[in-house]
Amino acid sequence: MAIKSTIFKASLSIADIDHNYYADHQFTLARHPSETDERMMIRLVAMALQAHQLQTVCGGDGTLAFGAGLSNPDEPDVWLRDFTQATRLWIEVGAPEEKPILRACGKSDSMMVYCFNHAAEIWWKAIENKVSRAKNLQVWRVPTLQSQELAKLATRSMQLQATIQEGALMMSDGANTIDVECVRWQ
Repeated sequence: MAIKSTIFKASLSIADIDHNYYADHQFTLARHPSETDERMMIRLVAMALQAHQLQTVCGGDGTLAFGAGLSNPDEPDVWLRDFTQATRLWIEVGAPEEKPILRACGKSDSMMVYCFNHAAEIWWKAIENKVSRAKNLQVWRVPTLQSQELAKLATRSMQLQATIQEGALMMSDGANTIDVECVRWQ
């Protein structure tokens, strides 16, 4: 019998000073049995960093949500769709292969990858030349130590505050605060 996903609830208050976006979001995350707390928290980080696009790209008339992720490789980890259901933003977390990245670039206006583990540099060196032609692709590196610290914030019921200023994210659960500075590779 297959192991079922673990359900996490997240209340995420975002104060994105860089983009003048302030909102509270309620999310339900289904963590696949093979997904780590670290990867799940990187999905939340990507959501927090790109939530402003709900307003800037969709004028507030869209849906920002988690996709099926590991359960369905044809869906993104995070997506933004406008009121016509067009995918405006597709986000993958981890180290996806070249073909799914290029396929996602063709299915959305913008595609982002947030890589985070200790082998991210090796993955990027192997794939960089293959995906460099994709003009709507951004690749972000979350430093490993910061991503590992984020995993400590993972609980089944999370109350988190995300503050974004000068491109840096401060994620807090009230007792612990983790500073995350992503590095753009493409």
